Amino acid sequence: MSEPAPTANGKRCMSSFVRVASTGEIPPGQAKAFVVGPREIAVFNVAGSYYAIDNACPHQGGPLAEGWVEGCVVTCPWHAWSFDVRTGAMTPSDLCTLDTFEVQVAGSAISVSLEPRS
Repeated sequence: MSEPAPTANGKRCMSSFVRVASTGEIPPGQAKAFVVGPREIAVFNVAGSYYAIDNACPHQGGPLAEGWVEGCVVTCPWHAWSFDVRTGAMTPSDLCTLDTFEVQVAGSAISVSLEPRS
């Protein structure tokens, strides 16, 4: 369990985190997919900062963790839809947005929230 996170209305809620990897398992500029609760989530290493989004591209379910990563943008390997891994927003348009998940790094352990950010 982690510290309660503030919500939009100022109340705090508990969010559970699941350890998914060590920092050495995801090199800079790379990603890896993990099953976290009922979802498959892609975790990206962008210059030592870790971000987590849904692994399935909304177009036809392409595995985003297998996509091309350039800076903070991942491009789906199936049909080239692109998303900002920090926000989940499609780039360059705002046609759709993927769920993002909080990532915690403690020592070399990477953990991802079970619940998407609101």
